[in-house]
Amino acid sequence: MPPKKESKGAAKNVPAKGGGKKNTDEAAGKEKKGGNAVKVRHILCEKQGKILEALEKLKEGQSFNVVATNYSEDKARQGGDLGWQIRGSMVGAFQDAAFALPISTINAPKYTDPPIKTKFGYHIIMVEGKK
Repeated sequence: MPPKKESKGAAKNVPAKGGGKKNTDEAAGKEKKGGNAVKVRHILCEKQGKILEALEKLKEGQSFNVVATNYSEDKARQGGDLGWQIRGSMVGAFQDAAFALPISTINAPKYTDPPIKTKFGYHIIMVEGKK
């Protein structure tokens, strides 16, 4: 029996030595930031002035998808819907913002303010779901 106890103990100790703390930190980070995938919408504008106009429309109470259709300059013009995006499939600042946002709806959006700047331009991001 002692060899079995050692092997069980060794198996438990291997992750602790090889990054058990990292796994714990990752799990805590994923809980804070919202899982591995987000259902995301965005408004993308090349010019800061235009994205700020879009932001004002949102603050006035216009629906996110309407503002996205009217202002967004990318191929996701249909209400800005990008669908489900997994961690690692989005550019850094966009991904960080998307996973940090709470879940909301197009009629009562919780979005990035100020807009997020990436190599593609300026984004206003909202999240409709997380998994």
